[in-house]
Amino acid sequence: MPDSARRTRPIGLAVFLLIAGALGLLAAWELSVEKVLTLIDPTHVPNCNVGVLVGCATNLESWQGSVFGFPNPFIGVAAWPVVITIAIGILAGARFARWFWVGLNVGVAGALVFVGWLIFQSIYVLDVLCPWCMLTWAVTIPTFWVVTLHNLREGNLPASARVKRLAASWFGWIPLITVVCYAIVIFLAQVQMDAIPRVLLDLQNLFR
Repeated sequence: MPDSARRTRPIGLAVFLLIAGALGLLAAWELSVEKVLTLIDPTHVPNCNVGVLVGCATNLESWQGSVFGFPNPFIGVAAWPVVITIAIGILAGARFARWFWVGLNVGVAGALVFVGWLIFQSIYVLDVLCPWCMLTWAVTIPTFWVVTLHNLREGNLPASARVKRLAASWFGWIPLITVVCYAIVIFLAQVQMDAIPRVLLDLQNLFR
């Protein structure tokens, strides 16, 4: 392979997608297993139930946990392996067409919207923070920013030259952008749920 192809291959993007995909798949798998165990045995207590505020049973049993008629985690079990496969493909030297990148961007944008809705439901309706759900939120948010800014920078999404330059300059700020997004979620949870002291209390009771 020519050296220029090696230099232009987005290795950093691939490594990030591989890690994010693995973490997202872990969260989806754990929630799927707990949902199946609950269906088999209604008295089953999920291992992610830490306390009153921190737990996944409420989410799994609610209608919000099966928006499309089946458990939400099944979506992650199907979707995150796609992200992992794309990452491995890039590392192996695959070059994807523009339409492919646009499709990936549509997918991660849809995931972000869905996650945003689930965050709202958890904080303002269900009054519970699901650990594995939060891991999904934590990886979906930066995945959207990484894919979107990459596509803008590379011209896979229609954008002016100025927007492309901005996307390239903002790419290095993704960690900060992600932290700001996390901080907004934490702030909303604290204001609505008084989350921080309640989470600490749940953790304290857990390790007693």
